[in-house]
Amino acid sequence: MHNVGRFEPRGSAAKRTAAPHPWSRYVAMGDSFTEGVGDPEPRSPGGLRGWADRVAEELSIGHEDFAYANLAIRGLLLEEILDQQAGPALALKPDLITLSAGGNDLVFRGTDPDRLAVQLDAGVQLLGLSGATIVLFTGPDWGSTPVLGRNRAKLAIFNENIRTIASRHDALIADLWALRQLTDPRMWDPDRLHFSPLGYHTIAMMVLDTLNVPHTLQPLQPKDLPQSSWRAARVGDLVWARNYLLPWVVRRIRHETAEELRAKRPLAGPVFGAGMPPGTFIETAGQA
Repeated sequence: MHNVGRFEPRGSAAKRTAAPHPWSRYVAMGDSFTEGVGDPEPRSPGGLRGWADRVAEELSIGHEDFAYANLAIRGLLLEEILDQQAGPALALKPDLITLSAGGNDLVFRGTDPDRLAVQLDAGVQLLGLSGATIVLFTGPDWGSTPVLGRNRAKLAIFNENIRTIASRHDALIADLWALRQLTDPRMWDPDRLHFSPLGYHTIAMMVLDTLNVPHTLQPLQPKDLPQSSWRAARVGDLVWARNYLLPWVVRRIRHETAEELRAKRPLAGPVFGAGMPPGTFIETAGQA
């Protein structure tokens, strides 16, 4: 699966309707989900795009002073995200913050969802002191996903805690659990741990709808999956576990990383800054 798109100069995009919204400084916090792992784009900072970049692209239309930072780093646990990113995020003085965290804790550490919620509540309270609009994410329904599906009950409990936290702190909920399109295998990267470009595109649409911001994103229509036998599916599960899941778990247990990881957009700046062509990335239909 790949996205097909093109860059257009701002002059040719001038006919696009500016999205009426109050935000001018957006900071994204989180792990690989917010970083955009699974959605390679050489023209984007860090070589990844993802849903947060797509949201920022739309929010920047017609807002010349709009600034965006993405502090997300893959593999981090909830406590690490809050410890490493909350301070820098607040220092950037955002008026919009998105925070997705806790998935790595549940899947790879078996962390109690209620204990996680206590940590998240404290973090959201701190971020809320900035006066920024805060968007939290429920986790997607892993019910049909091998291995991850075993954590479905814990994730459901954590999601309910997230809803309570959002209500307590007047935050918005970007509801991945309710986004049933994500049950389609084409929404996921081959590693089954991250989303595909199509998945991130779909999530970006949902986030913008949650913010009640008009946008230009349209649903993409992928090809149907080829028919697969039960035996082929089971073989595919074993190959996935050997090639993707086991190496990931081993690295987390040993605290190994392939390289020193840094946030791809640590400073708030124009969505299309250094190294990016001037203009707005326009989505066009993609096919597998």
